[in-house]
Amino acid sequence: MRAGGRIAAALVLAAAVIGCAQPPSTPPRPGCDPVAAIHRWPLRARLGQLLMVDVEPGGVTGARAAVRDHGVGGVFVGGTSTTLFTSGALRSLAGPGQVPPMVAVDEEGGRVQRIDGLDGPIPSARVMAATMTMAEVRTLARERGLTLRRYGVTVDFAPVVDVSAQADREVIGDRSFSDDPATVIRYARAFAAGLRDAGVLPVLKHFPGHGHAVGDSHQGKSTAPHFEALGPDLAPYRTLLPEGGTAVMVGHLDVPGLTGGVPASLSAAAVDGLLRRDMGFGGLVFTDELGGMRAVTDRYGIAESTRRALAAGADVALFAQAGSLVAVLDRLVADVGAGRLSEAGVDRSVQRVLDAKGFDPCRPAGG
Repeated sequence: MRAGGRIAAALVLAAAVIGCAQPPSTPPRPGCDPVAAIHRWPLRARLGQLLMVDVEPGGVTGARAAVRDHGVGGVFVGGTSTTLFTSGALRSLAGPGQVPPMVAVDEEGGRVQRIDGLDGPIPSARVMAATMTMAEVRTLARERGLTLRRYGVTVDFAPVVDVSAQADREVIGDRSFSDDPATVIRYARAFAAGLRDAGVLPVLKHFPGHGHAVGDSHQGKSTAPHFEALGPDLAPYRTLLPEGGTAVMVGHLDVPGLTGGVPASLSAAAVDGLLRRDMGFGGLVFTDELGGMRAVTDRYGIAESTRRALAAGADVALFAQAGSLVAVLDRLVADVGAGRLSEAGVDRSVQRVLDAKGFDPCRPAGG
């Protein structure tokens, strides 16, 4: 299949995965152009769809306000509290007539899981690869995904496809399936397939590869190997992305020979160049968290890093400061007006977001 066909197939599958819990859209108006329909939305509403905020898991007020008052395209539920899951609020965050949000977690297993207090723990990626068959991993991910869906989750920032031999407790460590790219590919494919079986969109991370990087992007600058030596790290993306049905999270990694000293998440060479053009990826691209990781915050405020991420080609900017939403949206509106952010690029990203949600911008008002 040619690249264009793979991209279209990936978008269709992503829509089926994320959108399966949303109400079916009514038939579009005859002759409606989705791009033109999106462009008629208020600019602020379009920009809101490109933001995902980290919400307090211990209550429902913040998540509802982010979606209903500010129209954000998604919420991320971290932390250890399970109130948002058990309250049922995640299934009904949008008000009448609003676009339903994506609801994301980072349910990897091992050190990084959110519903282990409700559904029991699952092993780390490294333990999965060492002790389980691929069929068992797919079944495990499907069962976990079905539980996530019952709680209203539609996106999982997993599996990690970093290729790493780091010690278990290092920044990647046992979050990696293996230091062998082929093993990472096999087990990540199985985990992603299980999530898709359950109707949850898997997100491969951390592009272009954190497994051989020096430094922890949570704590400061993180530098990957030179681009010419990044082949093993890129191998999972080159293999798995053409298979479709996944999104990508871009890490805050400085890649010599590629990003020019800025994090990949804010680099057009990394996102629009390497991921979009060179690798032919047409699906959703998320940033890693922009507001709480020092690889970004040591250099830029949240409004500037969000603009840079969207300008670089990301579709969804993830950040923790829900209280900054008004200021960020104000700034982005001004950036489009001043030509610092492409309105056509905004519209393309909104279309990817809506495609992934299964939301038809051409459906009649009130449909």
